[in-house]
Amino acid sequence: MAKKEKTAEQGQGGHKLIASNKRARFDYHIVESFEAGMVLTGAEIKSIRQGGISLAQSFVSTQGEEVFLVGAHIEPYAFNSAKEYDPTRRRKLLLHRAEIDKISSRIATKGYTCVPLSIYLKGGRAKLEIALAKGKNAPDKRDSIKERDTRREIDRAMKRR
Repeated sequence: MAKKEKTAEQGQGGHKLIASNKRARFDYHIVESFEAGMVLTGAEIKSIRQGGISLAQSFVSTQGEEVFLVGAHIEPYAFNSAKEYDPTRRRKLLLHRAEIDKISSRIATKGYTCVPLSIYLKGGRAKLEIALAKGKNAPDKRDSIKERDTRREIDRAMKRR
């Protein structure tokens, strides 16, 4: 039997990465990450499959015992007949009760926030990777830039060999 080869778009475990929030990893120290499902309409999932989502300027908030994705922009699906559509509406996230409690208690603690890192398809369903994070200071950001540059130089030197 022939093995199914992964395409360049697929990550580990057969996930198809749709969008990532690179700015979140630059602005925050990632403490812990979670995988969450999303409550979406049919037209929204079709638009996501076409890559019509942006996680820039989005964040995760809690309200009571529920967790929501706020500010994510999902483009309107071209073949949708519904005229009324808000591309940045709040979307409910699906998590286990223990995960919701952990996120809520950490967000209530000063200095912690919850940010979306990436959205991908897993088994035909859209999954959102969210993370508990602490904000970085300007010196930390400079250190991140230095680390990235040194890693790049090392990779280039190894490539030349």
